[in-house]
Amino acid sequence: MASLKELKGRINSVKSTQKITKAKKMVAAAKLRKAQAAAEAARPYAERLEGVVASLASKVGAADGAPKLLSGTGKSDTHLLLVLNSDRGLAGAFNSNIVKAARDKAHELQAAGKTVRFFLVGRKGRPVINRLFPGQIIENYETTGIREIGFEQAREVAEKISELFEAGAFDVAHLFYSKFRSALVQEATGQQLIPVPAPDEAPASSGAAVEYEPDEEAILADLLPRNVTIQIFKGLLENAASEQGASMTAMDNATRNAGDLINKLTIQYNRSRQAAITTELVEIISGAEAL
Repeated sequence: MASLKELKGRINSVKSTQKITKAKKMVAAAKLRKAQAAAEAARPYAERLEGVVASLASKVGAADGAPKLLSGTGKSDTHLLLVLNSDRGLAGAFNSNIVKAARDKAHELQAAGKTVRFFLVGRKGRPVINRLFPGQIIENYETTGIREIGFEQAREVAEKISELFEAGAFDVAHLFYSKFRSALVQEATGQQLIPVPAPDEAPASSGAAVEYEPDEEAILADLLPRNVTIQIFKGLLENAASEQGASMTAMDNATRNAGDLINKLTIQYNRSRQAAITTELVEIISGAEAL
């Protein structure tokens, strides 16, 4: 049984940890509002741009002269998985859920005889991916020291992705991030980034003749690189909100667990202290009777 001094030390240690988790929860709650607003503001534009590109892609198809980002390389042997993670922990299962979604997709592709490569943003997913798929990480984008990851970082990642694609490093690219639903729910999401996937349903025709100036190919040549950047930017914003929501929930649980542990240790301390007092009283009374 632990001594009274050891129990008192454990209680003080847990109380110090509880103060840290409570402060971390308050910081995450404050950051969540801004991150959530940014993620929700970016969704309409990203979704609309993706719809416009898909609509134009359905008209152009894989015709001669179509941009490579649309038509692809003509094969799907090598797949690049762009996995967006954070540099910090203390966010529950936020990072592990994204890595799990990417891992499942990689195993599915490998089972189909495809080659898988990884492009990692953030540090937290790197050890797991490196252990499960050794030697298959072709690029790491360092975000350490960047206070707020924004559009500039998304553009840099998109440019590196485009360079790898033009160099023939992969045929198909997939993006993995955590979509923010609420402070309690974050959904690990994957989407095909390159080439632009064909829409599930053909867009309804209004019967009107539409003419493009310049033509569809020229418009797509400008919109496709922008769409890649915007989709990555959306993923980064969704990740930022999801990380703060997961962190707030995790720290709230940790604070309550610390409170429960403090109560248990306090009861154990009081019982041990009462037992020690009782033992001393018995010894005193026994000594007095002996005299």
